[in-house]
Amino acid sequence: MKKILIIEDDDSIASIERDYLVANGYSVDINSDGESGLISALTGAYDLILLDVMLPGMDGFEICRKIRGAINIPILMVTAKKEEIDKIRGLGLGADDYIVKPFSPSELVARVKSHLAMFERLMETNVENKPQEMTVGTIRINQKTRRVYVKDVEIELKNKEYELLLFLVINADMVFSKEILYERIWGAESYGDNATVAVHINRIREKIEEDPSSPQYIQTVWGAGYRFKV
Repeated sequence: MKKILIIEDDDSIASIERDYLVANGYSVDINSDGESGLISALTGAYDLILLDVMLPGMDGFEICRKIRGAINIPILMVTAKKEEIDKIRGLGLGADDYIVKPFSPSELVARVKSHLAMFERLMETNVENKPQEMTVGTIRINQKTRRVYVKDVEIELKNKEYELLLFLVINADMVFSKEILYERIWGAESYGDNATVAVHINRIREKIEEDPSSPQYIQTVWGAGYRFKV
């Protein structure tokens, strides 16, 4: 079952969107403000996001920019505005499509189905053509075999260490908090202490860094989290 996140502050519109999507076999969550919507989008492992432009706290343009900078997922922006400049701005920030209020529920469902199918085809093509190895500095990661090499010497990483390193490498130069990293690697439904992230980061550093006390790759951004520096 595909998971869809609706970020919409109008309860009646959000309810209509949810009801029609659920009736068509989708799992749907709703957030009514920008900040909580962004957190859900980044941690909830959704397949598609319906994002209203006008939201309290943080508008849809800013949310779209932040989501697109962190994850690859279809984003359909929902707006009452018809100005061409707003569409251009949203699409320029990474939105996949626009749907203008008022719209028919059947049109909404059709758009959602179309973009989910398109995204699946794109991902299948990317998997077929994706290079099996990534190299950053002295680090080489083989995604097919899940093996990691430093200066051509294989190092042993536990499953979560590997997933955490791969996530940081794929999203190089982006800063992620401990909370976001915990949710992305251990799962939104997991229970645990965010100190788990720090422990795993330290273990990875010991294995990939020439000087773990002064890391070249996995850097701490004080007060914000961690990033993989390229």
